[in-house]
Amino acid sequence: MKDNKYYTAILVEGSAVPTLMCGHCHSILSRSRIFRNEGEEHQDTDCKTIGLCSADDCGAANCCDQALSQIDDPELLFDIAS
Repeated sequence: MKDNKYYTAILVEGSAVPTLMCGHCHSILSRSRIFRNEGEEHQDTDCKTIGLCSADDCGAANCCDQALSQIDDPELLFDIAS
């Protein structure tokens, strides 16, 4: 990413369901804190999907585009309840 305030989310390998980790602290990103970068939620970045880390000592914003591109059906991530 060119914008240094965003980290790159990581896809957890071998997980039964699509799971993303924070690129900063490696905590699991909650699906309830992963959103499409559009409409009222739009952030000034090229990322199409952003995940906010909920770890107490982190709180980093993550670009999830690269991790989601590794999933056969990225919409599945949004369909699975948190």
